[in-house]
Amino acid sequence: MISRTTRDPSRPPMFEYDQNAFRQIADDALRHARDFGASDAVVEVSENSGLSVNVRRRKVETIEQTRDKSFGVTVYLGKRRGHASSSDFRSASLRETVSAAYQIARFTAEDPAAGLPEPDTLCADPRDPGVFHPWEIDADAALALALRAEGAALDTSAAIRNSEGAAVSAGHGQFLLANSIGFAGGYRYSRHSISCSPIASQGRDMQRDDWYSAHCDPGALADPARLGRYAAERALSRLGARRLATQRAPVLFEAPLACGLLGHFVQAVSGGALYRRSSFLLDSLGTQVFARHVNVLEDPFQRDEFGSAWFDGEGVATQRRRIVDAGVVQGYFLSTYSARKLGMRTTGNAGGSHNLRLYSSRARRGDDLEAMLARLGTGLFVTELMGHGVNYVTGDYSRGASGFWVEDGRIAYPVEEITIAGNLRDMFAGIVAIGADEIRRGTKRVGSVLIDQMSIAGT
Repeated sequence: MISRTTRDPSRPPMFEYDQNAFRQIADDALRHARDFGASDAVVEVSENSGLSVNVRRRKVETIEQTRDKSFGVTVYLGKRRGHASSSDFRSASLRETVSAAYQIARFTAEDPAAGLPEPDTLCADPRDPGVFHPWEIDADAALALALRAEGAALDTSAAIRNSEGAAVSAGHGQFLLANSIGFAGGYRYSRHSISCSPIASQGRDMQRDDWYSAHCDPGALADPARLGRYAAERALSRLGARRLATQRAPVLFEAPLACGLLGHFVQAVSGGALYRRSSFLLDSLGTQVFARHVNVLEDPFQRDEFGSAWFDGEGVATQRRRIVDAGVVQGYFLSTYSARKLGMRTTGNAGGSHNLRLYSSRARRGDDLEAMLARLGTGLFVTELMGHGVNYVTGDYSRGASGFWVEDGRIAYPVEEITIAGNLRDMFAGIVAIGADEIRRGTKRVGSVLIDQMSIAGT
């Protein structure tokens, strides 16, 4: 675990502004919008600071410190919309930015779906979601952590002869969202990470792998040395990889990759894809899409989770809900705009989903990766995917892959240069099991996922 550091009074403050200053900027901008004749307006003010360091082969590669701020305003003239932004918070610049947005709205075509959210959908109690944990770390301390991670990887084995490096980052931000119908809310947030990418060599065989830990609380990050050793062990395990014969077989997706499968589902049932009719899951509400033991829960009210928020990017109240219940789709991911385009009501997902968990009602506490491999029996365990072969209109799925061939529930040998293919509809319906080896990646939490059959293209 990473220890938190105390505030160094000699360093510049993390933020230049406080929420009261942001509120004043937003109030001034909304007043300017009214003065210009706007029917409605929405303002977002934000500020970010960050530190990122990279090392490679035990030497410093880059040190980057960032600090930026932004002011954006959207002006409505009835059903016409204009947007402008600036990084200048001076009073005259705010007025000029609002004026620019107003002028754009004047000459924009009307859009019947445009406009602010309905007042009864707005969050009445915009609380702090508890996702801000400052990490007062300087460049020297961050470099020391990165060097520990990479050093542990390089020291794992003589076969770890190279590295793509290790990185440590600490990021902090804050924002305020306000509109002309009475909503105002904002909070501070943080995102910190450690990563390492070692390279293993044996003769002409060269393999790389990586691992990372990310959290809003630095105290929850993985120990750098353990992370580096694990990344090295992953790279070493891939040496001697073979190709497979073309066949059909069950496929087990490692937990981080299974988060991607959940992401494909989210994309397919999100408002933009639905109203453009560019999704293979059109009109899927109330229909059986997943196997009956599969559920998806959205919970925006968990502390210390990246996707936590009491309101979405429009100020609409978020909600805890079952997106999939016993395999049946119960909800979409809609903003105010996409909901209007579909003749529906916003779900509070402007800006994306909030803390999704894909799980099985059959899963038990002991269903770790070893148990999932035993459940796989003989088949493919995928640990890396390449390419972007997902067609959201048809659901067709084809990705380059590498991982391990499993026989009788045990890893037999590593494999590479293969392609796995199927259709997401069949893959979702064919989920046999979801492991208890859950991992969080971004706003999604999933265990390893076993699919009954997929096509494997090899030699």
